Amino acid sequence: MLLQTKTKAINSAFLEEIKQLNRELWQLVDDLEVACNYRLKTTDGCMFFCVRLTRLRDQLATHFSLEEAFGYLDDPVEIAPRLSDLAENLLKEHRRLQDRISELVNFTWALQNRGSLQVAFRQVAKEFHGFHNDLRRHERREQLLILQAYDDDIGVGD
Repeated sequence: MLLQTKTKAINSAFLEEIKQLNRELWQLVDDLEVACNYRLKTTDGCMFFCVRLTRLRDQLATHFSLEEAFGYLDDPVEIAPRLSDLAENLLKEHRRLQDRISELVNFTWALQNRGSLQVAFRQVAKEFHGFHNDLRRHERREQLLILQAYDDDIGVGD
């Protein structure tokens, strides 16, 4: 089903798929956050953590690609061009966040392959917590940008 807005046609089935992927992304983040609060005690636990972290990296790449391709940040800029610098900075953060999670995945797998993930897990957990905080801040800033742009467009931001 297509819904016509003043600027675009929106495929509601596609939007539902995006929402489902977003739920999966944040469930992975939450699962990993919980795992970081407990010391990994088994080889299987370490492997499970590595696999989940890799899935998060892949989900995040999809999440950012959909935001960029679907235009979550294009419409607010079109509506409020003065916000374009902020939008551009947020888009640049996608690459930095993606690079950061990729580096963490590579580091974690290297530790796992050497059999030392259990020993160095505190460092991995610390890195993940920092990444998680930065990702949450990034997502909040995206939401605020979009809300500000739409508020300005319809006049409720007065």
